[in-house]
Amino acid sequence: MVTPVIEVNNLAKWFTDENHRRSRVLHDVNFNVFPGETLVIMGGSGCGKSTLLNCMIGELHPDRGSIKIFEKDITTMDEFSLNDIRKKFGILFQSGALFNSMTVGENIALPLQEHSEIDPSIINIVVTIKLEQVRMLAHRNKIPSQLSGGQKKRAGLARAIALDPKILFYDEPSAGLDPVTVAAIDELIISLSKKLGVTSIVVTHDMPSAFRIADRMVMLHKGKVLKVGEKREFEVLRDTPAEELTDPNDQLIHQFLLGLGHGPLTDSEGISEYEKIMTDGFI
Repeated sequence: MVTPVIEVNNLAKWFTDENHRRSRVLHDVNFNVFPGETLVIMGGSGCGKSTLLNCMIGELHPDRGSIKIFEKDITTMDEFSLNDIRKKFGILFQSGALFNSMTVGENIALPLQEHSEIDPSIINIVVTIKLEQVRMLAHRNKIPSQLSGGQKKRAGLARAIALDPKILFYDEPSAGLDPVTVAAIDELIISLSKKLGVTSIVVTHDMPSAFRIADRMVMLHKGKVLKVGEKREFEVLRDTPAEELTDPNDQLIHQFLLGLGHGPLTDSEGISEYEKIMTDGFI
Protein backbone atom coordinates (compact mmCIF):
# COMPACT_ATOMS: atom_id res chain seq x y z
CA MET A 1 0.00 0.00 0.00
CA VAL A 2 1.36 3.42 -1.00
CA THR A 3 1.89 5.82 1.90
CA PRO A 4 0.44 9.29 1.23
CA VAL A 5 2.84 12.22 1.04
CA ILE A 6 0.16 14.44 2.56
CA GLU A 7 -2.79 13.43 4.75
CA VAL A 8 -5.51 15.97 5.55
CA ASN A 9 -7.80 14.70 8.29
CA ASN A 10 -10.99 16.33 9.63
CA LEU A 11 -9.61 19.81 8.97
CA ALA A 12 -11.73 22.72 10.19
CA LYS A 13 -11.05 26.46 10.25
CA TRP A 14 -13.03 29.44 11.53
CA PHE A 15 -12.47 33.17 11.09
CA THR A 16 -13.84 36.04 13.19
CA ASP A 17 -14.87 39.34 11.62
CA GLU A 18 -14.73 42.85 13.08
CA ASN A 19 -18.18 42.33 14.65
CA HIS A 20 -16.92 39.19 16.42
CA ARG A 21 -19.05 36.94 14.25
CA ARG A 22 -17.44 33.57 13.57
CA SER A 23 -17.63 32.00 10.12
CA ARG A 24 -16.62 28.44 9.42
CA VAL A 25 -14.48 28.36 6.29
CA LEU A 26 -13.40 24.70 6.25
CA HIS A 27 -15.73 21.88 7.31
CA ASP A 28 -14.02 18.59 8.28
CA VAL A 29 -11.95 18.34 5.10
CA ASN A 30 -10.42 14.94 4.34
CA PHE A 31 -8.17 13.77 1.48
CA ASN A 32 -4.75 12.29 0.78
CA VAL A 33 -2.06 13.19 -1.74
CA PHE A 34 0.08 10.37 -3.10
CA PRO A 35 3.73 10.41 -4.29
CA GLY A 36 4.30 11.77 -7.78
CA GLU A 37 0.70 12.68 -8.55
CA THR A 38 -0.79 16.04 -9.48
CA LEU A 39 -3.81 16.76 -7.31
CA VAL A 40 -6.03 19.67 -8.32
CA ILE A 41 -8.07 21.41 -5.61
CA MET A 42 -10.89 23.34 -7.26
CA GLY A 43 -13.99 25.34 -6.43
CA GLY A 44 -15.42 28.81 -6.81
CA SER A 45 -14.18 32.02 -5.20
CA GLY A 46 -14.80 31.91 -1.47
CA CYS A 47 -15.10 28.12 -1.28
CA GLY A 48 -12.07 27.78 1.04
CA LYS A 49 -9.34 26.82 -1.46
CA SER A 50 -6.86 29.50 -0.38
CA THR A 51 -7.52 28.86 3.31
CA LEU A 52 -6.89 25.17 2.76
CA LEU A 53 -3.65 25.87 0.89
CA ASN A 54 -2.43 28.22 3.62
CA CYS A 55 -3.11 25.54 6.22
CA MET A 56 -1.21 22.97 4.17
CA ILE A 57 1.89 25.16 3.92
CA GLY A 58 1.74 26.09 7.60
CA GLU A 59 0.80 29.75 7.19
CA LEU A 60 -2.55 29.25 8.94
CA HIS A 61 -3.24 27.00 11.91
CA PRO A 62 -6.47 25.00 11.71
CA ASP A 63 -8.91 25.01 14.61
CA ARG A 64 -9.36 21.27 14.39
CA GLY A 65 -7.90 18.33 12.54
CA SER A 66 -4.44 17.44 11.32
CA ILE A 67 -2.19 17.77 8.28
CA LYS A 68 0.56 15.19 7.96
CA ILE A 69 3.39 15.80 5.52
CA PHE A 70 5.80 12.87 5.21
CA GLU A 71 3.89 11.31 8.13
CA LYS A 72 4.61 14.26 10.43
CA ASP A 73 1.75 16.39 11.74
CA ILE A 74 2.64 20.00 10.91
CA THR A 75 -0.26 21.36 13.01
CA THR A 76 1.58 20.38 16.20
CA MET A 77 5.02 21.63 15.17
CA ASP A 78 6.90 24.64 16.46
CA GLU A 79 8.18 27.16 13.92
CA PHE A 80 11.68 25.67 13.83
CA SER A 81 10.40 22.17 12.99
CA LEU A 82 7.92 23.57 10.50
CA ASN A 83 10.66 25.46 8.67
CA ASP A 84 12.59 22.21 8.34
CA ILE A 85 9.57 20.61 6.62
CA ARG A 86 9.10 23.69 4.41
CA LYS A 87 12.54 23.10 2.91
CA LYS A 88 11.08 19.99 1.32
CA PHE A 89 8.40 21.84 -0.64
CA GLY A 90 8.22 24.77 -3.03
CA ILE A 91 5.39 27.23 -3.59
CA LEU A 92 4.37 29.16 -6.69
CA PHE A 93 2.20 32.08 -5.57
CA GLN A 94 -0.34 33.80 -7.82
CA SER A 95 1.87 36.81 -8.52
CA GLY A 96 5.13 34.89 -8.60
CA ALA A 97 6.10 36.83 -5.42
CA LEU A 98 9.47 37.91 -6.82
CA PHE A 99 11.58 40.53 -5.10
CA ASN A 100 11.44 43.60 -7.33
CA SER A 101 14.86 44.88 -6.25
CA MET A 102 16.58 41.70 -7.45
CA THR A 103 17.23 40.28 -10.89
CA VAL A 104 15.59 37.02 -11.88
CA GLY A 105 18.85 35.17 -11.28
CA GLU A 106 19.25 36.73 -7.82
CA ASN A 107 15.68 35.74 -6.94
CA ILE A 108 16.40 32.11 -7.77
CA ALA A 109 19.70 32.18 -5.91
CA LEU A 110 18.15 33.52 -2.69
CA PRO A 111 16.68 30.27 -1.29
CA LEU A 112 19.95 28.51 -2.12
CA GLN A 113 21.91 31.12 -0.20
CA GLU A 114 19.52 31.15 2.76
CA HIS A 115 18.53 27.50 3.14
CA SER A 116 21.28 25.31 1.68
CA GLU A 117 24.93 24.56 2.21
CA ILE A 118 25.74 24.73 -1.48
CA ASP A 119 29.10 26.38 -2.13
CA PRO A 120 28.64 29.92 -3.51
CA SER A 121 30.66 28.96 -6.56
CA ILE A 122 28.10 26.24 -7.38
CA ILE A 123 24.99 28.39 -6.84
CA ASN A 124 25.48 30.13 -10.18
CA ILE A 125 25.42 26.74 -11.93
CA VAL A 126 22.28 25.65 -10.07
CA VAL A 127 20.52 28.91 -10.98
CA THR A 128 21.38 28.32 -14.64
CA ILE A 129 19.94 24.80 -14.49
CA LYS A 130 16.71 25.94 -12.85
CA LEU A 131 16.21 28.77 -15.33
CA GLU A 132 16.78 26.37 -18.21
CA GLN A 133 14.18 24.00 -16.79
CA VAL A 134 11.51 26.73 -16.96
CA ARG A 135 12.87 28.18 -20.22
CA MET A 136 13.83 31.54 -18.66
CA LEU A 137 17.63 31.58 -18.99
CA ALA A 138 17.55 34.47 -21.49
CA HIS A 139 15.84 36.64 -18.85
CA ARG A 140 18.31 35.95 -16.05
CA ASN A 141 19.51 39.55 -15.65
CA LYS A 142 16.13 41.24 -15.93
CA ILE A 143 14.21 42.61 -12.96
CA PRO A 144 10.59 41.50 -12.40
CA SER A 145 9.10 44.75 -13.76
CA GLN A 146 10.59 43.87 -17.15
CA LEU A 147 8.78 40.52 -17.31
CA SER A 148 5.35 39.58 -18.63
CA GLY A 149 2.85 37.84 -16.39
CA GLY A 150 3.75 34.43 -17.78
CA GLN A 151 7.47 35.10 -17.40
CA LYS A 152 6.95 36.09 -13.76
CA LYS A 153 5.18 32.77 -13.18
CA ARG A 154 8.06 30.89 -14.81
CA ALA A 155 10.64 32.77 -12.74
CA GLY A 156 8.60 32.13 -9.59
CA LEU A 157 8.50 28.45 -10.48
CA ALA A 158 12.28 28.38 -10.98
CA ARG A 159 12.67 29.76 -7.47
CA ALA A 160 10.14 27.24 -6.13
CA ILE A 161 12.22 24.32 -7.46
CA ALA A 162 15.60 25.80 -6.48
CA LEU A 163 15.99 23.49 -3.48
CA ASP A 164 14.83 20.38 -5.38
CA PRO A 165 11.58 20.02 -3.39
CA LYS A 166 9.63 16.80 -3.03
CA ILE A 167 6.31 18.69 -3.15
CA LEU A 168 5.20 21.69 -5.20
CA PHE A 169 2.22 23.85 -4.27
CA TYR A 170 0.68 26.03 -6.99
CA ASP A 171 -1.69 28.85 -6.01
CA GLU A 172 -3.86 29.74 -9.03
CA PRO A 173 -1.01 29.35 -11.57
CA SER A 174 -3.26 30.48 -14.45
CA ALA A 175 -4.54 33.65 -12.74
CA GLY A 176 -4.20 36.76 -14.90
CA LEU A 177 -2.81 34.93 -17.92
CA ASP A 178 -4.14 34.61 -21.46
CA PRO A 179 -5.25 31.13 -22.67
CA VAL A 180 -2.09 30.50 -24.71
CA THR A 181 0.18 31.36 -21.79
CA VAL A 182 -1.97 29.25 -19.46
CA ALA A 183 -1.51 26.25 -21.76
CA ALA A 184 2.27 26.84 -21.78
CA ILE A 185 2.36 27.00 -17.96
CA ASP A 186 0.29 23.80 -17.79
CA GLU A 187 2.75 22.04 -20.08
CA LEU A 188 5.58 23.21 -17.83
CA ILE A 189 3.81 21.87 -14.71
CA ILE A 190 3.34 18.49 -16.39
CA SER A 191 6.92 18.43 -17.64
CA LEU A 192 8.43 19.29 -14.26
CA SER A 193 6.26 16.72 -12.50
CA LYS A 194 7.56 14.01 -14.82
CA LYS A 195 11.20 15.11 -14.96
CA LEU A 196 11.61 15.93 -11.27
CA GLY A 197 9.24 13.29 -9.90
CA VAL A 198 7.62 15.80 -7.58
CA THR A 199 4.18 15.64 -6.03
CA SER A 200 2.07 18.63 -7.11
CA ILE A 201 -0.92 20.27 -5.44
CA VAL A 202 -2.60 22.84 -7.68
CA VAL A 203 -5.31 25.20 -6.40
CA THR A 204 -7.38 26.58 -9.27
CA HIS A 205 -10.83 27.41 -10.60
CA ASP A 206 -9.64 27.30 -14.22
CA MET A 207 -11.33 24.15 -15.52
CA PRO A 208 -9.54 23.72 -18.89
CA SER A 209 -6.24 23.98 -17.02
CA ALA A 210 -7.40 21.63 -14.26
CA PHE A 211 -8.38 18.90 -16.71
CA ARG A 212 -5.06 19.22 -18.58
CA ILE A 213 -2.82 18.74 -15.57
CA ALA A 214 -4.74 16.68 -12.99
CA ASP A 215 -4.30 13.04 -12.06
CA ARG A 216 -6.90 13.37 -9.32
CA MET A 217 -9.24 16.17 -8.25
CA VAL A 218 -10.82 17.55 -5.09
CA MET A 219 -14.01 19.62 -5.40
CA LEU A 220 -14.69 22.12 -2.60
CA HIS A 221 -18.02 23.85 -2.04
CA LYS A 222 -18.75 26.12 0.94
CA GLY A 223 -15.68 24.75 2.69
CA LYS A 224 -16.74 21.13 2.31
CA VAL A 225 -15.31 18.39 0.11
CA LEU A 226 -18.02 17.34 -2.35
CA LYS A 227 -15.89 14.78 -4.16
CA VAL A 228 -12.37 13.35 -4.35
CA GLY A 229 -11.60 11.20 -7.35
CA GLU A 230 -9.67 10.42 -10.48
CA LYS A 231 -9.83 12.97 -13.29
CA ARG A 232 -11.86 10.50 -15.36
CA GLU A 233 -14.63 10.49 -12.73
CA PHE A 234 -14.96 14.26 -13.04
CA GLU A 235 -14.87 14.05 -16.83
CA VAL A 236 -17.84 11.67 -16.70
CA LEU A 237 -19.75 14.07 -14.42
CA ARG A 238 -18.93 16.98 -16.72
CA ASP A 239 -20.08 15.16 -19.84
CA THR A 240 -23.28 13.61 -18.40
CA PRO A 241 -26.45 15.58 -19.26
CA ALA A 242 -27.72 17.50 -16.22
CA GLU A 243 -31.15 15.85 -16.35
CA GLU A 244 -29.52 12.44 -15.86
CA LEU A 245 -27.81 13.44 -12.60
CA THR A 246 -29.89 12.67 -9.49
CA ASP A 247 -27.35 13.30 -6.73
CA PRO A 248 -27.41 16.98 -5.58
CA ASN A 249 -23.62 17.06 -5.19
CA ASP A 250 -23.15 15.71 -8.71
CA GLN A 251 -25.49 18.42 -10.01
CA LEU A 252 -23.42 21.13 -8.27
CA ILE A 253 -20.17 19.73 -9.63
CA HIS A 254 -21.61 19.43 -13.13
CA GLN A 255 -22.67 23.09 -13.20
CA PHE A 256 -19.31 24.25 -11.87
CA LEU A 257 -17.25 22.16 -14.29
CA LEU A 258 -19.16 23.51 -17.28
CA GLY A 259 -19.46 27.07 -15.96
CA LEU A 260 -23.20 27.10 -16.56
CA GLY A 261 -25.29 30.14 -15.62
CA HIS A 262 -28.29 28.06 -14.56
CA GLY A 263 -28.35 25.30 -11.97
CA PRO A 264 -28.16 24.65 -8.23
CA LEU A 265 -25.29 27.13 -7.80
CA THR A 266 -27.37 30.09 -8.98
CA ASP A 267 -30.61 31.58 -7.73
CA SER A 268 -33.62 32.66 -9.79
CA GLU A 269 -31.89 35.94 -10.64
CA GLY A 270 -28.77 34.19 -11.87
CA ILE A 271 -26.62 35.25 -8.89
CA SER A 272 -24.17 32.55 -7.91
CA GLU A 273 -23.57 31.36 -4.37
CA TYR A 274 -19.94 32.37 -4.79
CA GLU A 275 -20.96 35.97 -5.53
CA LYS A 276 -23.01 35.99 -2.33
CA ILE A 277 -20.10 34.62 -0.34
CA MET A 278 -17.77 37.30 -1.70
CA THR A 279 -20.35 39.98 -0.83
CA ASP A 280 -21.02 39.07 2.79
CA GLY A 281 -17.77 37.26 3.54
CA PHE A 282 -19.44 34.25 5.12
CA ILE A 283 -19.78 30.62 4.16
